[in-house]
Formats: sequence, C-alpha cells, structure tokens
Amino acid sequence: MNKTEIIKHIKGYIIGFSLFILFIPILIFNIARMPMPLFQITIFTLNYINYVIAIPLFLIGVVFAIWSNIDLFRIGKGGPTDVFNIVISPRTKKLVINGPYRYTRNPMVFGMNSIYLSIAIYLNSLISLIFVILFLLIIVIYIRLIEEKRLLKDFGNEYLEYKRDVSMIIPFLSKKTKNI
Repeated sequence: MNKTEIIKHIKGYIIGFSLFILFIPILIFNIARMPMPLFQITIFTLNYINYVIAIPLFLIGVVFAIWSNIDLFRIGKGGPTDVFNIVISPRTKKLVINGPYRYTRNPMVFGMNSIYLSIAIYLNSLISLIFVILFLLIIVIYIRLIEEKRLLKDFGNEYLEYKRDVSMIIPFLSKKTKNI
C-alpha cells in the first residue's frame, strides 16, 4: 500500500468514526433528552428490561462493526468509506464474502444500527427508536440506489450471485446457506 492510500484510509476512518461513532449516537442521546412531552414517551415501563435488551444488542453490534471493518481492510484491501460515490478511502479491490459478510452483505450497517438501537432502548426513548428506524430506512434506500450499483459495476456476476444468496442487512436471513 502506497503513502496516498494510507492517508486516504486514515482520512476515511477519521470521517467514519466522527460521523458514525460520535455524531449519530450524540444525536440519538440529544433527541431522547429534549424537554418536550412527545419526546419523553418511553418504550418500557420496567426500567431493567431496556438493559436486558440493550446490552446484548450493543455487544453484537460492536462485534459486527469491528469484524467487518477488519475483514474489509484485510481481505478486500479497501475501506468502507465511500459516500454517494465519493471515494474517501480506497475502494475494495476484492469482493468480501467471508467472515461477517457470510451472514449479511452489510455487516457494518447491521452492527452500527444494532448499536444505535441499543442506545435508543437503553435510553428508553420511543422518539429515539423511531429516529433510528427512519435512519435505517434511509440507509437501505442509499444501499439499493447507490452502493449496490457500484458493487455490480465493480464485481459483476460475482456480486449478483452473492446478492442472491446473502441477506442485505439482517444476518441469517440468507436465501441459501453457504459453506464458505
């Protein structure tokens, strides 16, 4: 890897970290804490239930987010930060279908949205939960309209076969079990 690619990787991870690890969780927290009656509606009446759900969801999300980033960099020889066809870090050179990508085509999306859901549930905030669900819907639209077209262009039939066999976001909803 040359110096320019290393700088692009670092830049991509800094931007990605700032947006997905700092900005969005802070936004979810601030939405939950807005002093308006509508924003104070809770999900659960028993407070401990939110902990029982949020903690495992958070841990699963962290595992998928980290694991997918490592495999994308290690196997795909690229980075995850390609936003609206603007390449921030180098694009992957190889289609990654192993590791977490065996269970979902978008393990980072699954992981980060699991983390966001866990935060909304932990905060026991219905409005934050609605925000996270709407955010996920926007991400799904983006994936379908932009990212999948790029992957089809970059990887052709290999991507089409992978897309046919592996769930878009939610793990284990694959149409066919693969022995990869």
